[in-house]
Amino acid sequence: MKQSLIALALITFSCHAVASECVILLHGLGRTSASMNELAQELAENNYVVANIDYPSREKKIEELAEMAVQQGVDKCREESATPVNIVTHSLGGILVRQYLKGHELPELRRVVMLGPPNGGSEVVDELRDVSIFSIINGPAGSQLGTSAGDIPAKLGPVDFELGVIAGTESVNPLLSILLPDPDDGKVSVESAKIEGMCGFITLPVTHTFMMNNDEVIRQVLYFLDKGLFDAEGTITGPCKRSGFEPRTFSG
Repeated sequence: MKQSLIALALITFSCHAVASECVILLHGLGRTSASMNELAQELAENNYVVANIDYPSREKKIEELAEMAVQQGVDKCREESATPVNIVTHSLGGILVRQYLKGHELPELRRVVMLGPPNGGSEVVDELRDVSIFSIINGPAGSQLGTSAGDIPAKLGPVDFELGVIAGTESVNPLLSILLPDPDDGKVSVESAKIEGMCGFITLPVTHTFMMNNDEVIRQVLYFLDKGLFDAEGTITGPCKRSGFEPRTFSG
């Protein structure tokens, strides 16, 4: 009987440990949480608690979206008593995280992975934001993503959290790519995806629109969340702020 109780306690403790780490998912501009479903499933299968957040990306400015979307993810992780907290973003989602962390302390934060983030803004916005159809399609947040000093990305400055960035080098929109420095993913240039203070940076032959569903992108996301670095040829690493959390005690 005593051995059975000990075994049950160990199983309960193990399950709690496996389920204790959280990942917030934030989709990009004009998308929904459904675009992150494949990534959410893979994360869940690797024993993460997942908060896949849906937010009205085309209805509000970045400042409002950050308060709404990131906070919702943090609240869900806390409701599940899941800590530490990681965040994986696509496109605009990365800017929301930077905006949120500029004004909020998040002691539970461990690692962040950004997919195709316009960290330096996008030249597409510079060229097209004054065209009426652009605002109709992309909303107020889209118009804030230019490359000038007055745009949101430039105002946020370097990152001071444990960050990995994945940039794409393929495009399904050659017309937009004409407006971008080469290489680019059709919406964001490789150079613009970089940000001072990041821990790791890689490029992969994927497009902006579909990168979050790519098998290799997903593998690299899981690897960075687990190890704090990428497992790819040509990885750029540099001095950065590490979270200080202990390594995971299990592998997915």
